[in-house]
Amino acid sequence: MAERIMPGPVDDNACVREAVCIHTRKIYDSCRDKDCIEDLRFYPDCDSAGYINTAVGVRAKSVELLNVRVNVEPVAFNRGYYTIDVRYFYRVKGEAYTLGNNCHEIRGLAIFDKRVLLFGGEGSAKIFTSRPEDTCATLAQLERTNRPVAVVEAVDPIVLDFKLVDTCDCSPCDIDKDTLPPFVCEAFPSSLDTCGENRRVFVTLGQFSIIRLERDSQLLIPAYDYCMPEKECVGSGDDDPCELFRRIKFPVDEFFPPDSVCGCAD
Repeated sequence: MAERIMPGPVDDNACVREAVCIHTRKIYDSCRDKDCIEDLRFYPDCDSAGYINTAVGVRAKSVELLNVRVNVEPVAFNRGYYTIDVRYFYRVKGEAYTLGNNCHEIRGLAIFDKRVLLFGGEGSAKIFTSRPEDTCATLAQLERTNRPVAVVEAVDPIVLDFKLVDTCDCSPCDIDKDTLPPFVCEAFPSSLDTCGENRRVFVTLGQFSIIRLERDSQLLIPAYDYCMPEKECVGSGDDDPCELFRRIKFPVDEFFPPDSVCGCAD
């Protein structure tokens, strides 16, 4: 009996069983970015705003990428190219401290917008499926079905700077909090203060991301066999908890650093 082909590197002597046609999303273009985002406005929640007004300084604790909003639009007079508008929403946590070294945690929102240009190919066919959300789509949504799909992969950024600034800018609110997505408002225990207070906090972030344009495609690929899992499912069942614990490998990497560090550089 021929040896079963498993997912992974394929030996040159492996026999292709058949050619199959699959439907997937093909990557047409992609780019990677290392953005240093300087002096992003920090919009505190109402609980934090009072601490900022009486603080002599601030320091950062952590930052979390809450969500990313992505929009794709074709470029006029440059067929096949699209602009990708990306809006990052961050939840930033820090501390505000006074002369007496009293510290209070502060939380707030930071927003970063960027635009990139990528090739996404051309398509004029409107796409219809049996999914209820597609059946009830509006005319404007149907006209967008032939556009490529933008995908953003990003990690939580690095906090590079966090500073408190006195300002006399009495301009209206920078953003209308009523237009913020619901998930942003739900990420904070109290409502956000988005208006022009006299003391403001600015944060500088380092963001790594990959952006790509994908389009639905039918591809012909070689197939070796059906992909059947070899590992049996293991459940906890009614086993003794100590016996279950003994099966878990000791997490060596959590206690000791790696033996070597890759010195590769771009």
